Amino acid sequence: MRRVCKLALEDGTVYTGEAFGAEGTHDGEVCFNTSLTGYQEILTDPSYAGQIVTMTYPLIGNYGVSDEDIESARPQVEGFVVKELARRSSNFRATGSLEEYLKHYGVVGIEGVDTRAITRKLRIQGALRGSISTEILDDAALVERARAWPGLVGQDMVQRVAPDKPFEWTKGFETSFDPAPRRREARFHVVAIDCGMKRNILRNLVEAGCRVSVVPGRSTAADILAYRPDGVFVSNGPGDPEPLSYAIEALRGLIGKAPIFGICLGHQLLGLALGAKTYKLKFGHRGGNQPVMNLATRRVEITSQNHGFAVDTASLERVGGTPTHMNLNDQTLEGFMHRDLPIFSVQYHPEASPGPHDATYLFDCFVDMMRSGKAPTAEEMAAAQARLEGKAV
Repeated sequence: MRRVCKLALEDGTVYTGEAFGAEGTHDGEVCFNTSLTGYQEILTDPSYAGQIVTMTYPLIGNYGVSDEDIESARPQVEGFVVKELARRSSNFRATGSLEEYLKHYGVVGIEGVDTRAITRKLRIQGALRGSISTEILDDAALVERARAWPGLVGQDMVQRVAPDKPFEWTKGFETSFDPAPRRREARFHVVAIDCGMKRNILRNLVEAGCRVSVVPGRSTAADILAYRPDGVFVSNGPGDPEPLSYAIEALRGLIGKAPIFGICLGHQLLGLALGAKTYKLKFGHRGGNQPVMNLATRRVEITSQNHGFAVDTASLERVGGTPTHMNLNDQTLEGFMHRDLPIFSVQYHPEASPGPHDATYLFDCFVDMMRSGKAPTAEEMAAAQARLEGKAV
C-alpha cells in the first residue's frame, strides 16, 4: 500500500512522494551527495548526523545492503531522499534490502521526488533546513517545523556519534572487496580521537603499520598522552567545529608533543587549535569525484568528500600553516601542514569508502611523520604516491 511522505524546506518548498523505510518525522539540514554507488557507507557515515541526504544518482538500492559495507554501527542520517528505490537486491553479497534496513533503524526515506530540482535549489540557495515526515502531511505545518529547527551552526553534533569509552581496534582489510591487503608490522602506536570516525580510517591505519587505540572525542590531552602514543589521529565527524571547545583545547595541549594527522572535522579542529578560522560553505562538498590538487606534487587526485565547513586559508597561513591541497572546483583549502611542527591534515577522505583510492598514500605519510618527527615534505609525498601506484621512486 502506498504511503505518502513529504519533505519540506525552510524556503516554503514542499516535495510529496512515496515513503519507504520507517514511519516518523525528522529534522535536519538537507544536502546532496553525487556518488553513484556506496549508499550504505554514506548512510552509516557519522559525519551525516543531523542531515537529510539527497542522492543525485536516480536509482538507489539495487544491490541491497551488506554487513561488510557499514562505516558505523547504524545509519546516522536524519532522512534519505531518492528519485527511485530499487526493491530488488541484485547482488550475491546482499543480506537484505535497503528498505528493510532503513525501517529496522528508524530512518524515514522518500522516493518519487525530483532530486535534480532539489539539488539545483541547494546549489543556488545553499544548504537548507528541512523536515521529512510520514505523519505531518499539512504543508504549512511541516514548513514551520523545518524553520523552527535550529540548524547545524553552533551545535555540538559530535556527542551524538562519539563513543563513550576507549577501545582497541585491530582489523585491517578483510573482505574480497577491500583494496589488496598490505598489512605491515605494527611499529607505531596511534591514539585516534573519535569524533564520529568512519571504520575504514581505522582499517587503513592498521594496514599502514599502526597499533590503534581509540578514545572518545571528549578526551583531554592528559588522557591521550597517558597512552604514550607515537602519533595522534583526529577523525572526521558531523557539524560545526567551532562549538567543540573541549576537542580544540585537547589538541592545543598535544601540539608539539606528538605528531598529529587529521581528516575532515579533524582538519578543521587542528586549524582552530592553531588559531585559524573556519566558515560554513554554501552547500558543501559531498560525493566521490571531487578533484583536488596536491600542491607539492602538482598531481590531481579524485577524492571522496563529505563536509559543510572549511578552514580559512589566510588565517591559517598567519599561524604557521602551509596549504598542501586545493579543491579545483572552488579553490577552497583541502589540506595543510605546519611549517615547524609535525602536523598535517586533509579536508577530504583518503580512506574513501565509498570513493576512489587516489589519496591512501597519506596514511603512509603519517607513518613517515611518526618515524621522522617532521611533517612530510613534497619529496616524501611524491615517494608515498609512487609506492601506492607501484612505481619506482
